[in-house]
Order: sequence, then C-alpha cells, then structure tokens
Amino acid sequence: MDGVIQSGAGKGAWFTRLDWVVEQCRRRLGFEPFPGTLNVRLVGGDSKHVDAFLARWDAEIVPNDPSFCSARVKRVTVNGIAAAVVLPAEDVRIHEKRVIEILAPCSLKEALGLSDGDVVTVTAA
Repeated sequence: MDGVIQSGAGKGAWFTRLDWVVEQCRRRLGFEPFPGTLNVRLVGGDSKHVDAFLARWDAEIVPNDPSFCSARVKRVTVNGIAAAVVLPAEDVRIHEKRVIEILAPCSLKEALGLSDGDVVTVTAA
C-alpha cells in the first residue's frame, strides 16, 4: 500500500526506548528499533483493503507492566527496507485507522532521504 509520511505526536521515541520493547523487537523482529516511529497515512484502496492488510500480524509485543497494553506487529518493508507496523490496542491508539506507525532498525526518513508529505510504499514482508 502507498502512504504519505506525516509527523506524529512524538510518543514513538519514548515507547521504542523501553527496555522490554527493545528486547522483544530484537527477539521477535530481529532488530532493535530506532528511537521513534515513522507515521504513514495510507492512501488509496477502500477500508476493507486496509483492514485486510492489517488483519494478519506476525508477532505481539507484550508488556511486563500491566499499565501498558500489548501491541501486534506486522513485518513489512518500506521502500525496500525491512520494518514492522506496530498496532497497539484500539482503545489506546492515538491515530485513526489509516495512519500506521512503523518501527525500523534505522531512521527511515534519513535512510531514504524523505520528509513529511513524501510518498512511501509499505509492503507485507
């Protein structure tokens, strides 16, 4: 699916630095996440297509602290770079369904030379 990069709330950097998140990403995804997420607003396709794309996930990040929620992760590539969409429980999501947050082992914006408003292709891995 194609999407447009947009700024987020800045909470991804904090979340991706938590010890249990780093450890579980390393174990379940094979990489330590860059401190932050890439926010992408999916464009094109109807809501059924977006739902189908996000319905199948590959792993779950489970907190050891009950004040946090679990999050499903789906392995993807962004313009060819391995990454993962992180899908927290719906009751704590801060973005609408068409906005996805992507974890990666690097800053995708820097690695791909992109800025807010640029289009990326997110592909299931």
